[in-house]
Amino acid sequence: MGERPGDESDDRGELERARPAEPARPDQVESAPQLDPEQLRQFQQFQQFQDYLKFTQAQQQGGQVVSTQAGGPPVPPPPQGGLVPAPPQPPRRPRIPMPRFVKRALASVLSALIFLAVLGIAGKLLYDHFFPPQDDDKPAAETGGGTYHANKILSTQPYEAVRKVYQQIAQGRPDLACGYFDTPVQDRFARDVNAADCQQAVLTLKGQVTNVNDYAESIWPQTYDPNAATLTINSCDFTITGGPALGVFTVTKVDKGQWLITGHAPGPPTCPAPTS
Repeated sequence: MGERPGDESDDRGELERARPAEPARPDQVESAPQLDPEQLRQFQQFQQFQDYLKFTQAQQQGGQVVSTQAGGPPVPPPPQGGLVPAPPQPPRRPRIPMPRFVKRALASVLSALIFLAVLGIAGKLLYDHFFPPQDDDKPAAETGGGTYHANKILSTQPYEAVRKVYQQIAQGRPDLACGYFDTPVQDRFARDVNAADCQQAVLTLKGQVTNVNDYAESIWPQTYDPNAATLTINSCDFTITGGPALGVFTVTKVDKGQWLITGHAPGPPTCPAPTS
């Protein structure tokens, strides 16, 4: 059977394709371009930086934060000669400045409060200096160590001075009741009522009081000579109710128009009925 003219060319083509390629001759190899060392180093740094950016983006997209603390997940080393970018910081809330007129108003109010405080303290000191506190119900021993010579601590009415003795006995206050007597008279009053001392006398008489209010008001004001320096007040000139009568008192006008009990004499515990 005769061969076709095209068969030979097809076999030749298959043989050429199956034949290995011959190495190129040295004169046919083109010389490869040589890279500068500095350019190569910069190219490598650029590749490392790209790898680092890809790593951090992958961590952020996965809901993880790249840790730079000790013991945290490993972090790719930063590119040589480069800086590691700082992690993003949360946004800060803007600070709203206080209006200037508000600052001025607050400063004015504070200054006014300080001024009022200083003014009040100064006024109190001046008032206490020119008008010392007075308490007719306290003896000299309870008024800061002063006496009736320097402070007005006694009554300015003679009958009121005796009434206060009845009042303080009714309330069981020996420290106050004895303070209306001159010091030597305190012991005399105690002997007149058969007591060891003035305070014991007040406590003993307190036990004999049956009506506090009536006994405290047993003595009431009477007319007297305004020029008199000494008066005698007899308990039996009044209707003493609610407790025992306390005898006869001598009151003397002393410094600052005050009346001090400077004498005492015993009297009947129960006064006789007044005559017509």
